[in-house]
Order: sequence, then structure tokens, then C-alpha cells
Amino acid sequence: MPNLTLGIAALALLVIAVAAWLILLRRRQAKRTSSLQYLLDLADRLEIDLKTCRAGLEQAHAVMSLNPDLPAASEQDAQNAIDAGLRALLQQRLWIRDRSPQASQRELDEAALSMRSARDRLQPLLQALTQAQRDLNSAMREHIRREPEA
Repeated sequence: MPNLTLGIAALALLVIAVAAWLILLRRRQAKRTSSLQYLLDLADRLEIDLKTCRAGLEQAHAVMSLNPDLPAASEQDAQNAIDAGLRALLQQRLWIRDRSPQASQRELDEAALSMRSARDRLQPLLQALTQAQRDLNSAMREHIRREPEA
């Protein structure tokens, strides 16, 4: 009888250990899935930010080209910077596609941190561009109002 009790206790411990291991494995998989989704969402948001920036710069340069009194900005430099950002984003997306299945959680977290940091650095530039567009539009409206009087 003592051997049977000992066997049942060992079996119970084994079942508990396997259940704990399965729970841990499921949590890791859930965290990994969540991290991958977050990484993909960040990539999408960064792409939207870059394309918004590109559209804003194109609009600003179009408005500025209508008024020779305004200083010329380096449209090509701005375009090159945005294109470089989009190329870097494409590299990140390729990394996600090709390497994320075997990447460690740490690597996924580092990739997300890098992309989040890029978005954080881009946000003030987008805000400044939005403000500059407002100022430019205001200046153009003022210029148009003054033009008929001249």
C-alpha cells in the first residue's frame, strides 16, 4: 500500500509539473504572438507617419513653388530622408518576415523598441511640419489678399 501511495504522489507531482510547464509554454507563446502583433502594428504606424510626412513635404514644396518670394527648400534632401526611412522600414519588415519565427523574445523586444524609438523621433518632426504647413498656408492667404491691392 505505501508503494501505491508513493506512486500516486509521484504521478500527481508529474502531472502538476507537466501542467505548469504547459501553462508556462502557453504564456510564452501568447507573449511572443503579442510581441509580433505589436511589432507589425508599429511598422504599419511608422509607414503611415513616413507617408504623411512625405505628403506634407510635397504639399509644402508645391505651395512654396507658387511664390518666388519664399525661400527655396531642399525638396530632394527631404525626399531622400523619407525614402531612407521607408527603405529602413522595409528592411525591418523583411527581418520580421524572415527572422521573427526563430528570433528570441529579447530580439523581438529590441526590434519593437527600435521601431518605437524611430516613431518617437518622427513625431516632433510631423508636428513641426503640420505647424509649418499652417503657417505657410496662412502666409499664402495673406499674400493672396495683398496681391490684388498692389
